[in-house]
Amino acid sequence: MIKIPKYTMGVGDRFGKQGEAQLSALIAAREAGIEVCPVWNKSNREHGIIHTEPGDVRREADAAVIALGWDAPYFVDADHINLSNVDGFIASSDFFTLDVADAIGSPAPAAAVDAFLRRHAELCAPVTIEGIDLPVELSEVRARQVAEKYLFAVQKAGRIYQHVVDAKGEGTFVTEVSMDETPEPQTPDELLVILAAIADEGIPAQTIAPRFSGRFNKGVDYVGEVAAFEREFTADLAVVAHAVKAYGLPETLKLSIHSGSDKFSIYPCIARAIRATDAGLHLKTAGTTWLEELIGLAEGGDEGLLIAKEVYRSALGRFEELCGPYADVIDIDVSRLPSADEVQSWDGLRFAAALRHEQGCAEYSPDLRQLLHVGYKVAAELGPRYLDALDACRDVVAKNVRENLIERHIRQLFMR
Repeated sequence: MIKIPKYTMGVGDRFGKQGEAQLSALIAAREAGIEVCPVWNKSNREHGIIHTEPGDVRREADAAVIALGWDAPYFVDADHINLSNVDGFIASSDFFTLDVADAIGSPAPAAAVDAFLRRHAELCAPVTIEGIDLPVELSEVRARQVAEKYLFAVQKAGRIYQHVVDAKGEGTFVTEVSMDETPEPQTPDELLVILAAIADEGIPAQTIAPRFSGRFNKGVDYVGEVAAFEREFTADLAVVAHAVKAYGLPETLKLSIHSGSDKFSIYPCIARAIRATDAGLHLKTAGTTWLEELIGLAEGGDEGLLIAKEVYRSALGRFEELCGPYADVIDIDVSRLPSADEVQSWDGLRFAAALRHEQGCAEYSPDLRQLLHVGYKVAAELGPRYLDALDACRDVVAKNVRENLIERHIRQLFMR
């Protein structure tokens, strides 16, 4: 079986131009003694908006690896796929994120729930887990509630996994199970039941992406009680370690944090927890690459700055269209958004300061940042004009992409 390295980072790239810049950040980390494995990812929705295909991501990743002489593992993720779209990713991907959040709450057959509970009598009573002070409060009633809520979703993941196995062969790819895009977080007792069900389905999951408490809005900091998140995350790490031993799941199984980019307030507690437990971590940072491109274009001036302003003006005018699909993962106060005319008066440094995620900067605007995060459709519609501007501003864009990954993400999580 292909084994995933301990630390991995999803380095999505909307427009396929920043593979080398992203990889250069991981090379810098490696030179500092930290091995972080890149996982290039781009969702089916993003491909549809930008008019690319999964093979484009594979070509970008392979080209960056060859150009920079990367000799460690790397992966291409079929990001948030299901049975309706997975076939387009099979040839080019070796990492599959099985997204079954939409199946949570759909009832599994009563007989399947009964059979699960018979197999797992240990989940019908409190479970003592190393690393959690008190036993996880499970009972037959509680285990049944959790199974009724999640078993159907796990069975759906099993069908997607088997479909990929039939096409690619067993052991030829990394499997992640994703349940994060749902309104309610999974508690540690729910996660334990879910992992038992994943093992029953024969899914060799190497990462699990639960929904954590608090808000993980796109491209901005975590919103919630940091201390509560730390307790939850630490408990989940303990549950994962327990499930590996109890249910024969891969020893490489680790937590995955989706929309994990820029969650700076919780990075210190994540770093403490993974060090204390020697656990792995997968962090997805996909959308911030596109924002760093806009910052670089603005700083580049001339045509690049004109495009950055044009993207903002159009995104502001198409607010409902662009924000609607992301309503659960953005939180924009429209009253705090600058007008298009105000932004038109900015120079490149002022635009970059509003967009760059530096919370100590008085000009930083998380509302503008979130709007532009979901505004990549506007840039896609510019076609060659946008791509040509990226080429013209290649060096300054690459500098921003690289520094964002190494300084704000890798250094804060893995190099403390």
